Amino acid sequence: MMNEPLLGGREEQQPLSLPSYLLIYLYVGHFLARWGARMWEFSVGLYMINVWPDSLLLAAVYGVVEAASTAIFGPFIGQWVDKLSYIQVLRLWLFSQNLSFMVAGGGVLAILVYTDLMTSNFTAFVSLVILINISGAVGVLSTLAGTILVEREWVVVISEGQPPDVLTKMNSIIRRIDLICKLFAPVVSGFIISFVSLTASALTMALWNVFSVFLQYWLLISVYKGIPALKEISERRISRSLVREVDEVDFEQPESSRRGTIIDKFSNTPYISAWKVYIQQEVALPGLALALLYFTVLSFGSLMTATLEWEGIPTYIIGIARGISATVGIAATFLYPELQSHISTLRTGLWSIWSQWACLLLCVASVFINNKILAAYMLMSGVAASRLGLWMFDLSVIQQMQDHVVEMDRCVVGGVQNSLQSILDLMTYVMGIIISNPQDFWKLIMISFVLVTLAAALYSLHIYRVRKHLIHFEKLFALVEWSIKS
Repeated sequence: MMNEPLLGGREEQQPLSLPSYLLIYLYVGHFLARWGARMWEFSVGLYMINVWPDSLLLAAVYGVVEAASTAIFGPFIGQWVDKLSYIQVLRLWLFSQNLSFMVAGGGVLAILVYTDLMTSNFTAFVSLVILINISGAVGVLSTLAGTILVEREWVVVISEGQPPDVLTKMNSIIRRIDLICKLFAPVVSGFIISFVSLTASALTMALWNVFSVFLQYWLLISVYKGIPALKEISERRISRSLVREVDEVDFEQPESSRRGTIIDKFSNTPYISAWKVYIQQEVALPGLALALLYFTVLSFGSLMTATLEWEGIPTYIIGIARGISATVGIAATFLYPELQSHISTLRTGLWSIWSQWACLLLCVASVFINNKILAAYMLMSGVAASRLGLWMFDLSVIQQMQDHVVEMDRCVVGGVQNSLQSILDLMTYVMGIIISNPQDFWKLIMISFVLVTLAAALYSLHIYRVRKHLIHFEKLFALVEWSIKS
C-alpha cells in the first residue's frame, strides 16, 4: 500500500479528518443494500418449504445453485471488480442486485398465488423454480461484487493515511450494519409471514428492491465524488489494467514459439491464476479456516430455518431467534476493537474461534435430547451464543487480509476467498440433498461441528507457525499467582 495519505493533500504529519456525513452516506447505502439481501436470505427457505412441504429438497437445491454460482464465478467477480472503475462496478452491482431480487420475488409470488401450479402445470412450476434459482444466484453474485467494492476496497482506501484504529472501527461498523440487517430483516419478514401471508412477504421484498435502488446509488455516488482518494485509486486501477493488456499483447510470440503443454495453458487461465495468487498469500490458512465455517447448518440459514419450521417452531419465533443471534453478533463488533487493541488481531482470532467451538457444544448436546421442542430451543441457543466468537473471528481474518494483501491483489484475493467460502457452503447444501429428511438433521449438526473443530485447529496451526506458541503460559501463571495472593 502507499505510505502517503490518499485523502486530500499530501501532508504526512497531520492525517486529515474524514467528512462525517460522507461516512454516514456510506453506511446508509450499505445498509439499504444489505437489508434487501438479508430479507431474501431469510425468506427463501420458508418459501421453498411451503412450496414443497415435508422435504428440504427445494431449499437445498436453491442453496446448491446459489453457492455453486459463487464458487465458480467468485474469482472472476474479483478480477472483474479489479479491472473496472469504481463507478462501473457500483452501477452494475446495484442494478443487477436489485433487479435480480425483484424478479426472484415475483417468481415466488406467482407460485404462491397459483397454489395448484405444481399439479396443474408442472412445466410452468419447474420454469418458475428455475427462474427463482437463477435470479437469486445472480443477485448473490451482484452482492459479492458490492461486498468486495465496499468492504475490501473502499474501507481500506478511505482509512489510508488515518490513525491505525480507523480501519478497525470502520470494519466493525460495516459488519455491525450487516448484522443489524440480519437482526431486523428476519424479524420483519417473520411477522409479515406469520400475521399477514407468505404472498405479502414476497411482494414486500420485490417492492423494496424497486424503490431502494435509486437512494442507494445517490448515497454511494456521493461518497465516491466526495472523497478524492477513491477517484485517484479508481483511475490508477484502470491505468494498471490497460498496462496489463498492452503487456499481454506485446508478449505474444509467433505460433511456433507459443506452443505449450495443455497443463501450461490451463495454469495460466484467469481462474487458476486467481487461485495461485490466493495460495501465495500469508493469510491463506486463516482464509481456509474461515471458509470451513461455511460448511455448516449451525446458522439460521435456509436448511436450519426449514427444519425448525418442520419441527413446529412458529415462524415469528424463528425470526426472533435469528434476531437474537444477530444481536450477539452486533455485540461482537463492539467487543472486537477492544479485544484487538489489547491482544492483537492474530490472538483475537484464536480466542474467538475457540469460544465459538465451546458454544456449539450446546448444539451437539441437543442431538441427545428426546423432547423435540426443547432440543430445537437448545439448538437455537447454541447457534446464537456462538455468533460472538464467529463474527469476531470473521473480523480478525478480514483485517489480516487487509493488512497483509497488497493493493493490486486485494480484489482477486477477496473474490477467491468468497469463492472458497461458497464451495464449502455448497457442500452444506449437497449434504442437505443427500440427507434431506428433517428427521436426520442431527447428522448434519454433527458434521458441522467436526468442521468447526477442524477450522479451529487449522487457525491454531497458523498462530503457532507465526508466533511459535499459542498461549503465553508464563503470563497466565503470573495472573493466577496474582489472583491467589490477592
